[in-house]
Amino acid sequence: MRTRKQKIILAVKIVAISFLAIIIALFVFRNEVLKQTIAKISFKMASEYNSTFTVKEASFVGLSGLSFSEIILVPKNADTLFNIHKMKTSVNLWRLLVGDIQLGTLEIENGYVQLVKNKKGRNFDAFLKKDKSSTSSNEKRDYAKVAYILISKVLNLVPTDMKVENLSFRLNDNGKKTTINFQKLRLVNKQLETSIKVETKAFTQRIRIEGFADPRNKKADIRFFNIDTGAIKVPYLDERFGLKSSFDSIRLNIQNIDKSGGELHVDGFASIANLMINHKKIANKDVVIKNAKFDFRFLLGSDFISIDSSSTVQFNKVKFHPYLAYETEEDTIYKLKVAIPKMKAQDFIVSLPDGLFTHFQGMEAEGNFEYNLDFMFNKNKTNTLVFDSKLNKENLKITKYGEANLNKLNGEFIYRAIINNVLQRPVLVGSGNPNYTPLDQISPYLQKCVLTSEDPSFFSHRGFINEAFKQSILKNIRTKKFSRGASTISMQLIKNVFLTREKTVSRKLEEILLVYILENNRIASKERMLEVYFNVIEWGPNVYGIGEAAQFYFQKSPIDLTLKECLFLTTIVPKPKKFMWQFDNEGNLKAFAQQQEKFLSNLMLRRGILTAEDTLGESIPLQLSGNAHSLLNIKVQDSVSVDSLAVEMPFEF
Repeated sequence: MRTRKQKIILAVKIVAISFLAIIIALFVFRNEVLKQTIAKISFKMASEYNSTFTVKEASFVGLSGLSFSEIILVPKNADTLFNIHKMKTSVNLWRLLVGDIQLGTLEIENGYVQLVKNKKGRNFDAFLKKDKSSTSSNEKRDYAKVAYILISKVLNLVPTDMKVENLSFRLNDNGKKTTINFQKLRLVNKQLETSIKVETKAFTQRIRIEGFADPRNKKADIRFFNIDTGAIKVPYLDERFGLKSSFDSIRLNIQNIDKSGGELHVDGFASIANLMINHKKIANKDVVIKNAKFDFRFLLGSDFISIDSSSTVQFNKVKFHPYLAYETEEDTIYKLKVAIPKMKAQDFIVSLPDGLFTHFQGMEAEGNFEYNLDFMFNKNKTNTLVFDSKLNKENLKITKYGEANLNKLNGEFIYRAIINNVLQRPVLVGSGNPNYTPLDQISPYLQKCVLTSEDPSFFSHRGFINEAFKQSILKNIRTKKFSRGASTISMQLIKNVFLTREKTVSRKLEEILLVYILENNRIASKERMLEVYFNVIEWGPNVYGIGEAAQFYFQKSPIDLTLKECLFLTTIVPKPKKFMWQFDNEGNLKAFAQQQEKFLSNLMLRRGILTAEDTLGESIPLQLSGNAHSLLNIKVQDSVSVDSLAVEMPFEF
């Protein structure tokens, strides 16, 4: 009779023998199993993705190695998705037994992967279908868990030893073609080295990627260089989006990917040298950032994704700490915080990207400043939007101006509007111009109307109105486009006198900085700013300044304008060249235009800016008596009717 110890030993032997038998059976019949596996994959590709998957030859090499030739995937009625001539790989058998695929080695020789979009559609559409059996949309997604599983699976598919020769990735977007050919790729002993050829219709370039890569420990430190002279050009974006971009080198360092306490942490840094971007909506010239670095710490939890505030962004001499978060615990909330620690103003000025702040070139400043921005948007409670912008300065002073010399506002100068990059006729802003009108010679009604409509708190704010920014952001979010701005008169003045009307990021950023300098350094008084504003803004087609406008519309001096006329002039400020569309074919204001003026006058009455006596003449129809009248689409009366009427009327001599 066997003892308990002997029984245990016997059981272990049986298990070992059984396991060995399974291994031997798998080894003996493995090629048959491999064929069946390929057949299952082919069937699934055909039934679920309407695609043909074929492998010409497939066999085992050694215990865990696999060899394939002519691996092809072709969606029905579409271009081939991939075609690999030869591939060898090995897998980790122990990981495979628990259902996890982890590649050990990989060799690929000659092949391509291509994404094609044309009139027939896209050759990868079938593989973008959502899995109906996936998690219900009502069930909350655990971001940390999903991200960690995805990262782990992807990194497990990256072999520890890799050799690739002549593998191309092709993109054809309706004739916009880009080919990235890995002529050579080696990953040996965690050291990565590549030779890549990039081809587009516009250029051909050779790139090298090298460095350290350890997919099993989730670490990497790789660099991108240009083998040839010059910068590395970014393909496809130019043809597809009109965005030209290049850089000298990029470094990406992943120091840690770890999941603990229900949170996923991704730590590392990325840096780039001489980044150049060019797009008509960014600036009208190349924008260059010489050196930039991002020390990042990404955090993902069960109900949030964020960039931690310990992260640091640095470009040139400017350094700041960003905090970005997307939260879904109760409501969908977006958060943004930016903190620029105390720094020298001059360091900030010289660090501004070339091409983005052209009007600041040559500017010099003294003192220090620090800046903080706090933004929060709750998708389900839009009225709780937070927008708080604070700049604290210390002995801040502009000692020398660049291209935009703000001091010129205090003297006589020539103003020339720029419309569609074309300089308009010169307008003298000063007493030498007979149409120039000092502030005390402009109708108080017009001053009150324009201030009420454009900037009610002009005389009390410092260039910006936080509440206006909030409302602007809310409307832009709701409409999903930039449908509303938040311009004060100070911002409009800067835009007109020193900048252009181009709708670019560059122009808007310059406008914000110049307004801050103007308003917070007391360069010009509010009264002088308002006077210049009235004398430079466009009031109609080729009509600049209120002096010209009063004559053009009413053959009057600005001081003699009535409330009715001032209300009209105020309503056309946003679109002065289209003033004629406010009138019908009989020369009378249309109902919508009358309603606009009525709304503005009622608003001024409620605020106590106007009295009931001021509005006594509002019922009198508005009549244009100046040259503006000739631009109206007036219907000519029937001359026959007039003549016949004249015959019947008696004449007196």
